[in-house]
Amino acid sequence: MIEVGTKAPDFSLPDADGKLHELKEFRGRRLVIYFYPRDDTPGCTTEACGIRDLHGEIRKTGAAVIGVSGDSEASHLKFRDKYSLPFLLLSDPEKRLMKAFGSWGEKKMYGKVTFGIIRSTFIVDETGVVRKVFPKVTPVGHAEAIVAALKEMAGVRQTPSP
Repeated sequence: MIEVGTKAPDFSLPDADGKLHELKEFRGRRLVIYFYPRDDTPGCTTEACGIRDLHGEIRKTGAAVIGVSGDSEASHLKFRDKYSLPFLLLSDPEKRLMKAFGSWGEKKMYGKVTFGIIRSTFIVDETGVVRKVFPKVTPVGHAEAIVAALKEMAGVRQTPSP
């Protein structure tokens, strides 16, 4: 898996509407890139809706969000529209970006070794350098962890919840 301090890999991937997006278009702002296994599955929906629900907080830190899976553009379109996801979903069917970040690899499920997408998130700074890595994400509460990391990066003082 890519490490903190490493330059983020360049990419050119289509979104749900077929428009290509590249890393360079996000220069000058932070970028949250999260990799997830499959559209409209329980864990992936929980994760995406959590990020959706805190998207305003994420934007307040100046960050953009991109979700990446191997699903097709059409699948992303349905997923985005069904759950009103306000961020980009990029299609990586050849797993190039997943592999470049180390988010594709060996996993163990119920004692069985398989290969697949490793649910992981990366925060890239304004210059394109990875500043935070969440290597094995649990969908519940992950959006809150992203917001906390972005606020910490921005130097925003956080007050504890009552």
